[in-house]
Amino acid sequence: MRNVFDILKERDLIAQTTHEEEIRELLGKEKVTFYIGFDPTADSLHVGHFLQMMVMAHMQRAGHRPIAILGGGTAMIGDPTGKSDMRKMLTREQLDHNAACFKEQLSKFVDFGEDKALMLNNADWFLPLNYMEFLRDIAVHFSVNRMLTAECFKSRMEKGLTFLEFNYMLLQSYDFYKLNQEYGCVLELGGDDQWSNILGGIDLIRKKTGKQAYGMTFTLLTTSQGKKMGKTESGALWLDPEKTSPYDFYQYFRNVDDEDVIRCLKLITFVPMEEINRLAQLEGQELNEAKRILAFEVTKLVHGEAEAKKAMDTAENLFSGGGSVDNMPTTELVLTEEDYGLLDVMQTAGLIASKGEGRRLIEQGGVSVNDEKITDVTYRLTTETLQQGVVIKKGKKVFHRVIGK
Repeated sequence: MRNVFDILKERDLIAQTTHEEEIRELLGKEKVTFYIGFDPTADSLHVGHFLQMMVMAHMQRAGHRPIAILGGGTAMIGDPTGKSDMRKMLTREQLDHNAACFKEQLSKFVDFGEDKALMLNNADWFLPLNYMEFLRDIAVHFSVNRMLTAECFKSRMEKGLTFLEFNYMLLQSYDFYKLNQEYGCVLELGGDDQWSNILGGIDLIRKKTGKQAYGMTFTLLTTSQGKKMGKTESGALWLDPEKTSPYDFYQYFRNVDDEDVIRCLKLITFVPMEEINRLAQLEGQELNEAKRILAFEVTKLVHGEAEAKKAMDTAENLFSGGGSVDNMPTTELVLTEEDYGLLDVMQTAGLIASKGEGRRLIEQGGVSVNDEKITDVTYRLTTETLQQGVVIKKGKKVFHRVIGK
């Protein structure tokens, strides 16, 4: 079996390592317990978590043991990394609910069978923690001067960093120390923005035990322009089908830029590299083959093969001018008026962020209703028409069905 380190590197997943040669050797000769943390600040994972999930799956397939830490404790504070403002504070009940949702979604990527993987909630050790003992046993090992040089804190210094958030690095470091002591975890993985927090944990383990631990980060999922992927007009691209339909999920990846498709195939699918290298030779319209494979494979991972096939068939039928609209994203509108403005309907359906955006789209010829191009920004839909159901087309590739009840 190939060393998983080489697989991750070949797929451009690795960004930084603390000890590259030692980590590669370790992964090649023994079963390694590693961990990745997920703070449950929402009730669904989103595409921004995808790389963490893929790395866990690659590592487990190679025989290593993942620990998924649900940050029921740390999320009560919030990681300041990459944030310009303090996170919204969530209750314990909200965090427990979100953690349960995460577990269900993570289980599609990682086998949590007996001793194959663990899922733990750090609230279990943080909430009973004695603060004075924590200060004496853990905080004593951290230098404030050194912490202030970390990027996650430097970016917040101008607006103000609360002492609450300043604790976050200590808590994440304690997670690693706790897992190292109780589960033999020697490797922490995370997004490249977690580098400072990972180093904090490695340093704490060394100071407390004299043992060597390791860290590895992977690249963030960004476009070729450096922007984070997974942002849509209606918000984040969620893994929960109630938040982002399988069709919308499929369409997002079907419509990625030409420059991003091969990179996405490497990072967030299990398509063999031989096939990806073949697809990388395609140009122009031929790249649509690569985009269809990307969209299908990613949707299959998240929603299952049946939903991926439905989404693919719906998309292909719509673009060819035929087929059923049953699997198209649909908004049900409770009818209380005689007619409705198209702009209001589009905004309710999440097709536009504002009426100003809708007006510009209509004026530029970018909106159709049941295949009829609409050029009047005051266009209205009758209740009778809405009861029958209408298909609104935005641009060339976005279709949405609205039906009145």
